[in-house]
Amino acid sequence: MKTVATPNAPGAIGPYSQACISGNLLFTAGQIPLVPGSMELVTGPIEAQTGRVVANLAAVLEAAGTDWSHVLKTTVFLTDLAEFGAFNAVYEKLLGGAKPARSTVQVAALPRGAKVEIELVAEIPADA
Repeated sequence: MKTVATPNAPGAIGPYSQACISGNLLFTAGQIPLVPGSMELVTGPIEAQTGRVVANLAAVLEAAGTDWSHVLKTTVFLTDLAEFGAFNAVYEKLLGGAKPARSTVQVAALPRGAKVEIELVAEIPADA
């Protein structure tokens, strides 16, 4: 197993890695809308928080040698499923043509008061 770390995504705020690679699969930790470097939470509407989370995950994907077109599965945690439509509109726009399998669940709370957290599993291409 190999760990992945990039300064272009928030560092772990606990005893875990941004991501791990096993074989040709990448498993990320959940990303919340923290700004890399400052580690400040993006506040505001679900759309802004979702944009930051997707950007954080894109940085981890890039550091691992892959991208959204190789994402197999995402798991989305929302603190309010009433915001699903607004979340989904941003998610779909930012992922472009990528259509990974997805589960979305409502949770009671997320770290630092975030509204959204996303984790994913991706394939790392053989030429990476």
